[in-house]
Amino acid sequence: MIKVKKLLIVLLSVCIVLTLLLFLVYRQTISITPLLAKRYEVRGVDVSHYQGDIDWDVLSDGLDFAYIKATEGSGSVDESFAYNYKEARKSGLRVGAYHFFSFDSAGMTQAENFIGNVEPCENMLPPVIDLEYYGNYFSDPKPAEQVLPQLEEMISALEDYYGVRPIIYVTGSAYKRYIKDSGLDCKLWRRNVYFKASGDWAFWQYSSVGQLEGYSGEEKYIDLNVFSGTREEFEGFGRAEVTTSS
Repeated sequence: MIKVKKLLIVLLSVCIVLTLLLFLVYRQTISITPLLAKRYEVRGVDVSHYQGDIDWDVLSDGLDFAYIKATEGSGSVDESFAYNYKEARKSGLRVGAYHFFSFDSAGMTQAENFIGNVEPCENMLPPVIDLEYYGNYFSDPKPAEQVLPQLEEMISALEDYYGVRPIIYVTGSAYKRYIKDSGLDCKLWRRNVYFKASGDWAFWQYSSVGQLEGYSGEEKYIDLNVFSGTREEFEGFGRAEVTTSS
């Protein structure tokens, strides 16, 4: 009986420790993804107005690329986009822009919003469509048969304008619902801040609690990302087939 009690105590202790570890990983208090991401040599960030005033000469140190939030839905433009898009390019980073996809707007009007605000530039990274739940859609996701036609419409419009197929940024839950069986021929930017991103991906967002020098916004954290290939592969990645301006 004493041995059984000791065994139960040990098992209970192990369960408590494992539960605590899982909780800390979920909160990103401890994280294994920075260690897993070290094998990738091409590194970057994604930013929006939440990072406030950015000194790109400082923030760019040790980085290779930056994705900057440009637009959202059919009418919203990030208040810091114009400044960030211009200054990030001056810092020598390879730069791209992303759009936060709205489940409440037509794909074409969302594409027009992005195109109207994001001028093609030299060495530009492919445009990104950020597909993730927000608001009530966490608990009541919109069906794929309603989302995919609008998403495909936006993809086609951006590809026609920029001369390169957009990348889809996707969370795990949005990937399973909308992308996994969609047949969309788009490269993926996968978010997984707990473990290594699975499947095929071009970019991996491995942390949402990065802290770097060079910004002073209300958000103290910054998203950290890596590219899946080598530095040489990155140089040739996603080159647009249209004439761009600097």
